[in-house]
Amino acid sequence: MSTDTVVRFEAVSKAFGPKRVLAGASFEVRRGEMVAILGASGSGKSVTLKHVPGLIRPDGGTVETLGHRVSEMEERALYPIRMRVAYLFQGGALFDSMTVFDNVAFPLREHRHPDDAELEGQVERLLELVGLPGTGSLYPAELSGGMRKRVALARALALEPEIVLYDEPTTGLDPVTGRTIAALMRDLHERLGVTSLVVTHDIPLVRAVATRVLFLSGGLFVFSGTVEDAETTAPEEVRAFFVETGGGHA
Repeated sequence: MSTDTVVRFEAVSKAFGPKRVLAGASFEVRRGEMVAILGASGSGKSVTLKHVPGLIRPDGGTVETLGHRVSEMEERALYPIRMRVAYLFQGGALFDSMTVFDNVAFPLREHRHPDDAELEGQVERLLELVGLPGTGSLYPAELSGGMRKRVALARALALEPEIVLYDEPTTGLDPVTGRTIAALMRDLHERLGVTSLVVTHDIPLVRAVATRVLFLSGGLFVFSGTVEDAETTAPEEVRAFFVETGGGHA
């Protein structure tokens, strides 16, 4: 794998019982890209994402992440790689019984063990990074949907990952909040220089943030190119997806 290639799928197959989700799928992601993964509901987009840190193992083929063949590694050996890959779950997956501060502090306490003063400074910096300074004492139930997404993103960035995986980051948000999340994603990508993979149905989000589009259909990636190419010169299936789902948040 090239040093500029941080994720590589080669002929990856995956089935759940009789349902074949990936059928020899291949693609590469280069360092610094923000790649949107598109496709119909149930096509395997989130399953693809979960292969990157080894949360799911393929039935066949190879998955390489940050130079490591994660598809063949033991669970314990995956821990250091997972610390370099952040996963922003669709619902945020915040701990309801913890404050915002403790949610963001959780990975730092688990892996970095800073003293109290250092921890407080790091958490506040992360909350400022996502536009939520001074919210550390609140609980998730006191936050709007957009604020919960931001807190989840602050937590995801706590260990300074090299790759960020976004699973439907604007689902359930109103258009204004969706545009705010899109702007935040783009800003963080540019400022931090991370590589990002975004699973979404939100075409305006794709137009706002993606440097490249991958389209998954029939268990294979049938298109890879720019947003402009996806809308103009891609196969009809891809172009129709942009036309038919063109409304949304961004």
